[in-house]
Amino acid sequence: MEDIASFLGSHPPFDGLGAGELTRVAAVTETETFPPGKTIFSEGAGPVEYLRVVRSGSVEILHQGQVLDLLGPGELFGHASMLSGLPTGFEARAGEDTVCYRIPADVISPLLARPDFLRFIARSIVSGRAGGPERAPPVDPVQRRVATLIRTPPLLCSADEPIREAAKRMTADGVSAVLVQAGRTLGIVTDRDLRSRVIAAGASPDAPLAAIMTAPAYTVRGDVLGGDVLLDMLERGIHHIPVLSAAGEVLGVVDDDDLIAAEARKPFLLRRAIGLANSTADLAAAATGLSPMIIALHDARVAAEQIAAIRSVVLDALTRRLIELAVEQAGAPPAAFTWFALGSLARREAVPSSDVDSALAWADEGGGRDVAAYMAQVARAVDDGLKACGVPPDAHGTSAANPLFARSLAAWHAATQDLSQNPARENAIILVSILTDSRPLWASAPGAGPAIADTLWQGRSHPDLLRLLARFALQFRPPTGFLRDFVVEHSGERRGQLDIKHGGLTPIVDLARWAGMAAGDPGGSTVERLRAAEAAAGALDGPDARTLTEAFGFILSLRLDHQVEQLRRGEAPDDFIDPKTLDPLPRSYLKEAFRAVASVQTGLATELSLGIR
Repeated sequence: MEDIASFLGSHPPFDGLGAGELTRVAAVTETETFPPGKTIFSEGAGPVEYLRVVRSGSVEILHQGQVLDLLGPGELFGHASMLSGLPTGFEARAGEDTVCYRIPADVISPLLARPDFLRFIARSIVSGRAGGPERAPPVDPVQRRVATLIRTPPLLCSADEPIREAAKRMTADGVSAVLVQAGRTLGIVTDRDLRSRVIAAGASPDAPLAAIMTAPAYTVRGDVLGGDVLLDMLERGIHHIPVLSAAGEVLGVVDDDDLIAAEARKPFLLRRAIGLANSTADLAAAATGLSPMIIALHDARVAAEQIAAIRSVVLDALTRRLIELAVEQAGAPPAAFTWFALGSLARREAVPSSDVDSALAWADEGGGRDVAAYMAQVARAVDDGLKACGVPPDAHGTSAANPLFARSLAAWHAATQDLSQNPARENAIILVSILTDSRPLWASAPGAGPAIADTLWQGRSHPDLLRLLARFALQFRPPTGFLRDFVVEHSGERRGQLDIKHGGLTPIVDLARWAGMAAGDPGGSTVERLRAAEAAAGALDGPDARTLTEAFGFILSLRLDHQVEQLRRGEAPDDFIDPKTLDPLPRSYLKEAFRAVASVQTGLATELSLGIR
């Protein structure tokens, strides 16, 4: 009973109960277990006599066979039918092995005390999302412009409209969010806001929308790809985003249901669990969902580039929470600092085998060794936390816990200036990582992240950097042999296997890094850099850029397919593929991709030798 009371007391609306009331609720609460796919209650069934709370696992909410929502631990369901006395308006089904707490109506009803308003909430969850066949979502919405994914006109309300009336309009219009006009500011209220900010918080349904809206609402333009909007949702921990035209007019609202199948929504549950974690142990428990998330996304046929980007966003959230916990433990920072993601995580291309590269930079505010000691303490705590979560830092020391990657801005600037005099490999790799493959991940104070990053990145103008990047772009060559076959490992446990990362992806990543810098667009993913190079005259020929883009996508897909199968078998993911196991067609494509990359490298090498570059 104490475990039940503790869990309920940590989630709304139960967190507002006194100890005595919580004990009485826990005493009559029953525990239910459901296997995956088990119906908890059917759509149209008689009035529900219990409120249910998800203890572990997930519960799918369906209307007419279509999944509308995916509920995770701490979320409640069944309250509308229980309090209204009406048949259920949706089906509840276990999305995986699930445990629920069941609380009788006669105990919970007096505590919630707002049956009419709860009825509006329940109806808003199940309202009109299930369109006919002609409104079915596209097969791959992440590749479509987000404006084409809008299913209903926007519902606009004034800021002084009562919450009750807005909820009625949401039900009538069949939408799960209302946009709020507050002067020149656009706000938003979602069905989740109604549950958390009204039901759980006990707000009056007669209060104005302005009291519970999020403003200004985060918006996107209609020409943005659905996949990019999905990443924005994960990054910001939101489920609805208003879409605007190029002229700033409101086109509508998209939600996560428009962008990804329910069975592949594990990233949202994982992101939520990370945000709620209060210790490294909590984060380690949440991180066990990383591999199942990758498998679910792969099974849902999400593109490899999108899966890698989603994993990167989740790792961002995990790292940020570890930094926050480390700073809480270490105390207030003696100087403003920024934590940078490096490498594949910075490019948002992290796959299951990827480690976490990082760096630190802090403002020059005095303090000397004391500041460095503080930063080292935080970095070690984050490194240890990542290890506990099964996400190892870089094995070669590309980590903020390594003093070479944790410096004051003055020290980073001095190292950059020394690039011409000290072009040693170790020094060059460090500087290339921080100058060209870094992304601010967390800052100790508002505005510190961009300020420190901008100061740090001034080194991108160093005259020797571009030539150094070109040299790196020629360092790894695709493994094409003289006998029209692959070059593979000749001995050891990897005998006969192909390193698809260093032999296939790394040459493309390095070429794109050089081309993006040459085009004046050093940030972003590999594909974004190649697109920028294609658009910039002289950086990279259009056909070469398109060839590299296609090769990157294909090789990344092979790499992820290989690693997902390893995850299914419970094996540690790696980058070694036996070419003989590939079907003839992908084997042929892989050879052609390698040859195409080698051809681009040869052309670049020729231009460099002639002094063209």
